[in-house]
Amino acid sequence: MNKKDKLLTIGQFAAMHGINKKTLMWYDEIGLFKPVVINPENGYRCYNYYQSPVLETILLLRELDVSINEIQDFMKNRSAASLKCLLEEKIGTLDMRITHLQAVRTTLCTHHQNMDTLLTMDLSEISIVEKEEHCLVTVDVDQNTTFEQEVELITAETEKYRLGRLHKASYGSMISVNSLLNGNFENYSKLFIEIPFLPYQTGLHIMPSGKYLRAFHKGEWGGIPKRYQEIFAFAKKHKLNLHGFSYEMGINENVIDRIEDYIVQIEIPIGG
Repeated sequence: MNKKDKLLTIGQFAAMHGINKKTLMWYDEIGLFKPVVINPENGYRCYNYYQSPVLETILLLRELDVSINEIQDFMKNRSAASLKCLLEEKIGTLDMRITHLQAVRTTLCTHHQNMDTLLTMDLSEISIVEKEEHCLVTVDVDQNTTFEQEVELITAETEKYRLGRLHKASYGSMISVNSLLNGNFENYSKLFIEIPFLPYQTGLHIMPSGKYLRAFHKGEWGGIPKRYQEIFAFAKKHKLNLHGFSYEMGINENVIDRIEDYIVQIEIPIGG
C-alpha cells in the first residue's frame, strides 16, 4: 500500500498543517473541506495525503483574508483559471498592503532617527551630510497664502496620492537660497510632502542627491533669520556654495507642547 494512501486521523492531519482540529471540523460542517472518509463505527473523520494541497490552498486564501463565501464559490468551480484569477486579485491587494507597511516602517524609522537626533544633537552645530535623491510632492505658496489655504492644498495632495493619513509622509517647507541671501526670510515658495517609495513622475520636485549643509533652529519662527545668518557665515568661512532651496522640517512635533521647544531641521544643498 502506498504510504500516501494511508488514512490520517483528524488530529494527525491538523498537526501536519499546523492548525487546530476544530478548524477541520468546522470546514467539514460548512461543506468547505470534507474528510476522505468517516469511520462508520465511531464517526471519526479521516484524511489522506492527497488532500493536503487543497487544504493548503484554502489556508493560503484565508491568510490573504479571502472570505469563507469566496473560498466556497471557488471550491465549487475549482480550476487553474479560476485560481489564477483569484490569486491575481489577491496579489494586487497584498502588494498594496506591503507598500503601506513599508511606508509605515519608513515613517517609524524617520521618527526613531529624529528621536535619536534629539537625544544626541548639539543645536549649535552646523554639519555637512550626504543625502540620496528624493522625489517630493510640492504645492506652491506665497506670503499671501493663509494657513487655511495651506491646509486645503496639503489635504488635496494627500488625497491625490491616497495617503489617507498624515503619518504616512513627511512634511515641510521650502524657501529659495536666493531669497535668503537677499534677506527675504519669509518668502517661502513651496510646501513639500515626502512620500516613501514614490517613483519619479512628471510634476514632482527632485531633492538632489549629494552634500547638504544641515543645521537646527529651536524656538519661535522669529529666530530663524538669525540662524540663517549663522548658516551663511559658516558656508562663507568654509567656502561652500549653497544653492537651490532650503528644506525646513519640524523633527519633534510629536513630543512637545510649546512652540518654544519646537526644533526645525534645515538642509541646504552644497554645490561644486
